[in-house]
Amino acid sequence: MAYPTIVLKPGRERSLFYRHPWIFSGALQAQRDKEKIEDGAIVDVMTSEGVFAARGYYNSLSNITVRILTFDEKEMIDVKFLENKIQKAWNARRDFIDEKKTNSYRVVFAESDGLPGLIVDKYDKVLVLQAHTLGMDTLKPLVVKALQNVLKPAAIYERSDVMVRTLEGLKDKPEGVLAGILPEAPFTILEHGLKYLVDVAGGQKTGFFLDQRENRLALRKYAKGKSVLNLFCYTGGFSCSAFEGGATDVTSVDIAEGAVKMCSKNAELNGFEKNHTVVTQDVFTYLDKTIAAGTKFDVVVVDPPAFVKSQKNLETALKAYVRMNSMALRVLKDGGILVSSSCSSYVSPEKYRGVLFQSALKEKCVLRVLEQKSQPMDHPVNLYFPEGEYLKFFVLQKG
Repeated sequence: MAYPTIVLKPGRERSLFYRHPWIFSGALQAQRDKEKIEDGAIVDVMTSEGVFAARGYYNSLSNITVRILTFDEKEMIDVKFLENKIQKAWNARRDFIDEKKTNSYRVVFAESDGLPGLIVDKYDKVLVLQAHTLGMDTLKPLVVKALQNVLKPAAIYERSDVMVRTLEGLKDKPEGVLAGILPEAPFTILEHGLKYLVDVAGGQKTGFFLDQRENRLALRKYAKGKSVLNLFCYTGGFSCSAFEGGATDVTSVDIAEGAVKMCSKNAELNGFEKNHTVVTQDVFTYLDKTIAAGTKFDVVVVDPPAFVKSQKNLETALKAYVRMNSMALRVLKDGGILVSSSCSSYVSPEKYRGVLFQSALKEKCVLRVLEQKSQPMDHPVNLYFPEGEYLKFFVLQKG
């Protein structure tokens, strides 16, 4: 099968030599009218000397005009190609996950798994799909078929309700069942032996923050015999892990009433309802009141949603992170543990370490880094695509 071709400007093949999966508009020669390529189409990328460089999908409406699917000219972009990619990604996860204790994880992580624009999360027997780009949206029928053939799920549900689609010229944010029958919500999943109720249709992201799985596990060893405050608790992942680690009591705070209710149910599901306090309130408001009351905790978990939505509001967001962590330190006992995280891709690990530095300086205390972690192995960072690293997670002790 012959695909339409697009040509790089002289000297612009360097990024492809280093296997980076993005080609920006400025790297491409202008197309002639008679060679106009339909947005979403598969294209062959040629060097200025006419040599095949890569194959991917095209979108003139995006600043990232081509996203690479393969560097092998022999590979056709069809169901078999997608099956091979998905099978390879799934195999890489299954070797390291005990499904008897953890049956929910990310199966496909976009560029890091060679399928740019595609996210697939597995919740037991249900798959949740996100298509972030026009090219992947165009391939979606083939992706669904490939997922059915490889993973044989009970259902595939789409949660492409993401703002990033607008950057691709997409005006819709589709949600709904793509295949099979979705279980009645909420249904139960397993993570490191704990049970969690998940609503893949109504929850945030794809239903649960799977990327904090190993970090929730890390919290357990710091929780034994401790009082724990879980800020931005969502549905209680860190709260339940703290109890599992032996926490004496946990206070879970979130402004979303539905999330807090699910947090309570998850605690009850695992037998942790005793000594569990849930608060439906803005976190900053809660902290103001707690500081005024002089209440302090042994462990404080700070895991907010992304404060940074774009590069232009980075500085404002960094100040918000400093404010948040400073307030958390005020309700943390001396010698206590601060667990602080950011999922903002615009905030580098160095910048977030700077946030923690400024917070400690502001509160005139010492913070020692006990652990610094990132996203788990089912959210891998491809060395050819460093942009895939987004999660920062610190465990610190207040001196």
